Amino acid sequence: MKCLIIAAGQGSRLRQRAESKPLVPVHGVPLIQRVVRAAAAGGVDEFYVVSGYQGPRLREHLDQFANSEGVVVNHLVNEQWQQPNGVSVLQAEGHLHEPFLLLMSDHLFDPSIVRDLLAQTPPADGLILAVDKRLNNPLVDMDDVTRVDCRGGTIRAIGKGLIEFNAFDTGIFYATPALFAALHASIETHGNASLSGGVAHLADLGKAGVFDIGDRFWLDIDDSRSYVKAEVALIERIHEEGLGYSRRTATA
Repeated sequence: MKCLIIAAGQGSRLRQRAESKPLVPVHGVPLIQRVVRAAAAGGVDEFYVVSGYQGPRLREHLDQFANSEGVVVNHLVNEQWQQPNGVSVLQAEGHLHEPFLLLMSDHLFDPSIVRDLLAQTPPADGLILAVDKRLNNPLVDMDDVTRVDCRGGTIRAIGKGLIEFNAFDTGIFYATPALFAALHASIETHGNASLSGGVAHLADLGKAGVFDIGDRFWLDIDDSRSYVKAEVALIERIHEEGLGYSRRTATA
Protein backbone atom coordinates (compact mmCIF):
# COMPACT_ATOMS: atom_id res chain seq x y z
CA MET A 1 0.00 0.00 0.00
CA LYS A 2 1.29 3.44 -0.94
CA CYS A 3 0.91 6.51 1.25
CA LEU A 4 1.03 10.19 0.38
CA ILE A 5 2.08 12.53 3.19
CA ILE A 6 1.64 16.30 2.94
CA ALA A 7 4.64 18.00 4.55
CA ALA A 8 5.10 21.22 2.57
CA GLY A 9 3.72 23.89 4.89
CA GLN A 10 5.55 26.45 6.97
CA GLY A 11 4.04 25.67 10.38
CA SER A 12 4.77 29.15 11.73
CA ARG A 13 2.95 28.52 15.03
CA LEU A 14 5.55 25.90 15.99
CA ARG A 15 8.56 27.84 14.71
CA GLN A 16 9.97 28.22 18.22
CA ARG A 17 10.37 24.43 18.43
CA ALA A 18 11.87 23.75 14.98
CA GLU A 19 12.38 25.62 11.72
CA SER A 20 10.66 22.79 9.81
CA LYS A 21 7.30 21.69 11.21
CA PRO A 22 7.57 18.02 10.14
CA LEU A 23 10.86 17.89 12.06
CA VAL A 24 9.39 19.24 15.30
CA PRO A 25 10.42 16.67 17.93
CA VAL A 26 7.79 15.20 20.23
CA HIS A 27 9.65 13.49 23.06
CA GLY A 28 12.73 13.75 20.87
CA VAL A 29 11.23 12.07 17.79
CA PRO A 30 10.34 14.26 14.77
CA LEU A 31 6.67 14.36 13.83
CA ILE A 32 7.29 13.00 10.33
CA GLN A 33 9.03 9.93 11.74
CA ARG A 34 6.10 9.21 14.04
CA VAL A 35 3.67 9.51 11.12
CA VAL A 36 5.71 7.19 8.90
CA ARG A 37 6.14 4.59 11.66
CA ALA A 38 2.44 4.63 12.54
CA ALA A 39 1.43 4.29 8.88
CA ALA A 40 3.89 1.44 8.38
CA ALA A 41 2.46 -0.29 11.43
CA GLY A 42 -0.97 0.09 9.82
CA GLY A 43 0.06 -1.62 6.59
CA VAL A 44 1.83 0.95 4.38
CA ASP A 45 4.99 -0.19 2.58
CA GLU A 46 5.86 2.80 0.37
CA PHE A 47 5.72 6.54 0.99
CA TYR A 48 5.48 9.66 -1.15
CA VAL A 49 6.26 12.81 0.84
CA VAL A 50 5.48 16.26 -0.50
CA SER A 51 7.96 18.84 0.79
CA GLY A 52 8.09 22.59 0.25
CA TYR A 53 9.17 24.99 2.96
CA GLN A 54 12.63 23.98 4.21
CA GLY A 55 12.40 21.18 1.65
CA PRO A 56 16.10 20.30 1.29
CA ARG A 57 16.48 19.88 5.05
CA LEU A 58 13.39 17.68 5.29
CA ARG A 59 14.38 15.53 2.31
CA GLU A 60 17.86 14.98 3.69
CA HIS A 61 16.41 13.96 7.05
CA LEU A 62 13.93 11.58 5.42
CA ASP A 63 16.63 9.94 3.32
CA GLN A 64 18.66 9.21 6.45
CA PHE A 65 15.58 7.99 8.29
CA ALA A 66 14.48 5.78 5.38
CA ASN A 67 17.91 4.17 5.23
CA SER A 68 17.96 3.48 8.95
CA GLU A 69 14.37 2.18 9.09
CA GLY A 70 14.41 0.24 5.83
CA VAL A 71 11.37 2.05 4.41
CA VAL A 72 10.82 3.40 0.90
CA VAL A 73 10.37 7.18 0.72
CA ASN A 74 9.85 8.97 -2.59
CA HIS A 75 10.17 12.75 -2.72
CA LEU A 76 7.72 15.12 -4.36
CA VAL A 77 8.31 18.89 -4.30
CA ASN A 78 5.69 21.63 -4.08
CA GLU A 79 7.27 24.90 -5.14
CA GLN A 80 3.96 26.64 -4.37
CA TRP A 81 3.94 25.55 -0.73
CA GLN A 82 2.33 28.84 0.33
CA GLN A 83 -0.83 27.78 -1.50
CA PRO A 84 -3.64 25.67 0.08
CA ASN A 85 -2.85 22.03 0.84
CA GLY A 86 -4.68 20.67 -2.18
CA VAL A 87 -1.80 21.94 -4.30
CA SER A 88 0.50 19.61 -2.37
CA VAL A 89 -1.83 16.67 -3.02
CA LEU A 90 -1.74 17.44 -6.74
CA GLN A 91 2.03 16.91 -6.79
CA ALA A 92 1.28 13.19 -6.62
CA GLU A 93 -0.87 13.22 -9.76
CA GLY A 94 0.80 10.94 -12.27
CA HIS A 95 2.60 9.04 -9.50
CA LEU A 96 -0.30 7.33 -7.75
CA HIS A 97 -2.54 5.29 -10.05
CA GLU A 98 -4.36 3.12 -7.53
CA PRO A 99 -6.06 3.67 -4.15
CA PHE A 100 -3.67 5.17 -1.60
CA LEU A 101 -3.52 6.39 1.96
CA LEU A 102 -3.33 10.16 2.42
CA LEU A 103 -1.94 11.61 5.66
CA MET A 104 -0.87 14.92 7.17
CA SER A 105 2.67 15.24 8.51
CA ASP A 106 1.45 16.86 11.74
CA HIS A 107 -1.28 14.40 12.76
CA LEU A 108 -0.49 11.64 15.25
CA PHE A 109 -2.81 8.65 15.32
CA ASP A 110 -3.37 5.09 16.47
CA PRO A 111 -2.02 2.81 13.70
CA SER A 112 -5.07 0.57 14.04
CA ILE A 113 -7.10 3.37 12.42
CA VAL A 114 -5.02 2.98 9.27
CA ARG A 115 -5.22 -0.81 9.38
CA ASP A 116 -9.01 -0.83 9.71
CA LEU A 117 -9.49 1.99 7.20
CA LEU A 118 -7.47 0.12 4.57
CA ALA A 119 -9.72 -2.90 5.12
CA GLN A 120 -12.61 -0.83 3.74
CA THR A 121 -13.48 -0.44 0.06
CA PRO A 122 -13.51 3.19 -1.05
CA PRO A 123 -16.29 4.31 -3.39
CA ALA A 124 -15.38 3.89 -7.04
CA ASP A 125 -13.69 7.14 -8.08
CA GLY A 126 -14.02 8.48 -4.55
CA LEU A 127 -12.56 8.26 -1.05
CA ILE A 128 -13.18 7.39 2.56
CA LEU A 129 -12.34 9.84 5.33
CA ALA A 130 -11.66 8.62 8.87
CA VAL A 131 -13.82 10.77 11.14
CA ASP A 132 -14.09 11.31 14.87
CA LYS A 133 -17.70 11.58 16.07
CA ARG A 134 -16.74 12.47 19.64
CA LEU A 135 -17.75 16.13 19.58
CA ASN A 136 -16.45 16.50 23.14
CA ASN A 137 -12.99 15.06 22.40
CA PRO A 138 -10.66 17.17 24.62
CA LEU A 139 -7.75 16.73 22.18
CA VAL A 140 -9.60 18.58 19.41
CA ASP A 141 -8.97 22.29 18.84
CA MET A 142 -12.44 23.60 18.01
CA ASP A 143 -11.00 26.81 16.58
CA ASP A 144 -8.93 24.98 13.97
CA VAL A 145 -10.41 21.52 13.30
CA THR A 146 -12.10 20.74 9.99
CA ARG A 147 -15.72 19.83 10.63
CA VAL A 148 -17.76 17.21 8.81
CA ASP A 149 -21.48 16.74 8.32
CA CYS A 150 -21.97 13.06 7.48
CA ARG A 151 -25.17 11.08 7.09
CA GLY A 152 -25.75 7.51 6.03
CA GLY A 153 -22.05 6.81 5.81
CA THR A 154 -21.31 9.64 3.39
CA ILE A 155 -20.09 13.22 3.65
CA ARG A 156 -22.71 15.92 3.10
CA ALA A 157 -20.45 18.89 3.83
CA ILE A 158 -16.92 19.57 5.07
CA GLY A 159 -15.06 22.70 6.18
CA LYS A 160 -13.68 24.61 9.14
CA GLY A 161 -16.60 27.02 9.22
CA LEU A 162 -19.49 24.54 9.25
CA ILE A 163 -22.26 25.47 11.66
CA GLU A 164 -24.01 22.10 11.49
CA PHE A 165 -21.69 19.12 11.84
CA ASN A 166 -21.49 15.77 13.60
CA ALA A 167 -17.88 14.69 13.17
CA PHE A 168 -14.30 15.88 12.86
CA ASP A 169 -11.87 15.33 9.97
CA THR A 170 -8.88 13.36 11.31
CA GLY A 171 -6.75 13.99 8.22
CA ILE A 172 -6.60 10.26 7.42
CA PHE A 173 -7.97 9.38 3.97
CA TYR A 174 -8.22 6.26 1.84
CA ALA A 175 -8.44 7.83 -1.59
CA THR A 176 -8.59 6.86 -5.23
CA PRO A 177 -6.81 8.90 -7.93
CA ALA A 178 -10.20 10.54 -8.62
CA LEU A 179 -9.23 12.94 -5.85
CA PHE A 180 -6.86 14.68 -8.26
CA ALA A 181 -9.64 15.40 -10.75
CA ALA A 182 -11.86 16.56 -7.89
CA LEU A 183 -9.19 19.04 -6.78
CA HIS A 184 -8.88 20.41 -10.32
CA ALA A 185 -12.66 20.77 -10.46
CA SER A 186 -12.73 22.57 -7.10
CA ILE A 187 -10.06 25.00 -8.27
CA GLU A 188 -11.67 25.65 -11.64
CA THR A 189 -15.23 25.93 -10.35
CA HIS A 190 -14.81 27.58 -6.95
CA GLY A 191 -11.21 28.79 -6.85
CA ASN A 192 -10.77 26.51 -3.86
CA ALA A 193 -7.40 24.73 -3.87
CA SER A 194 -7.78 23.16 -0.43
CA LEU A 195 -8.01 19.43 0.15
CA SER A 196 -11.42 20.02 1.73
CA GLY A 197 -12.52 21.62 -1.54
CA GLY A 198 -11.68 18.44 -3.43
CA VAL A 199 -13.41 16.31 -0.83
CA ALA A 200 -16.49 18.55 -1.02
CA HIS A 201 -16.59 18.06 -4.78
CA LEU A 202 -16.55 14.28 -4.34
CA ALA A 203 -19.19 14.60 -1.62
CA ASP A 204 -21.45 16.45 -4.06
CA LEU A 205 -21.10 13.44 -6.38
CA GLY A 206 -21.91 11.01 -3.56
CA LYS A 207 -18.35 9.67 -3.72
CA ALA A 208 -17.07 10.59 -0.24
CA GLY A 209 -17.59 7.98 2.45
CA VAL A 210 -16.70 8.05 6.14
CA PHE A 211 -15.12 5.62 8.58
CA ASP A 212 -15.80 6.18 12.28
CA ILE A 213 -12.62 5.76 14.34
CA GLY A 214 -14.59 5.20 17.55
CA ASP A 215 -12.66 6.06 20.71
CA ARG A 216 -9.20 5.78 19.17
CA PHE A 217 -6.42 8.35 19.51
CA TRP A 218 -5.57 11.06 17.00
CA LEU A 219 -4.22 14.58 17.41
CA ASP A 220 -3.48 17.47 15.08
CA ILE A 221 -0.37 19.34 16.28
CA ASP A 222 -0.65 22.93 15.07
CA ASP A 223 0.50 25.10 17.97
CA SER A 224 2.16 25.02 21.37
CA ARG A 225 -1.05 24.04 23.15
CA SER A 226 -1.62 20.97 20.97
CA TYR A 227 2.10 20.17 21.19
CA VAL A 228 1.84 19.91 24.97
CA LYS A 229 -1.28 17.74 24.60
CA ALA A 230 0.69 15.44 22.32
CA GLU A 231 3.54 15.01 24.77
CA VAL A 232 1.13 14.22 27.61
CA ALA A 233 -0.96 11.86 25.47
CA LEU A 234 2.06 9.86 24.29
CA ILE A 235 3.38 9.43 27.82
CA GLU A 236 -0.04 8.14 28.85
CA ARG A 237 -0.12 5.70 25.96
CA ILE A 238 3.37 4.19 25.86
CA HIS A 239 2.26 1.15 27.86
CA GLU A 240 -0.79 0.43 25.71
CA GLU A 241 -0.62 -2.42 23.23
CA GLY A 242 -1.10 -2.27 19.47
CA LEU A 243 -0.39 1.42 18.97
CA GLY A 244 3.00 1.19 17.30
CA TYR A 245 4.60 3.50 19.85
CA SER A 246 7.37 2.08 22.00
CA ARG A 247 9.03 3.70 24.97
CA ARG A 248 11.96 4.36 22.66
CA THR A 249 9.88 6.27 20.11
CA ALA A 250 7.98 8.14 22.80
CA THR A 251 10.98 9.33 24.78
CA ALA A 252 14.14 8.89 22.69
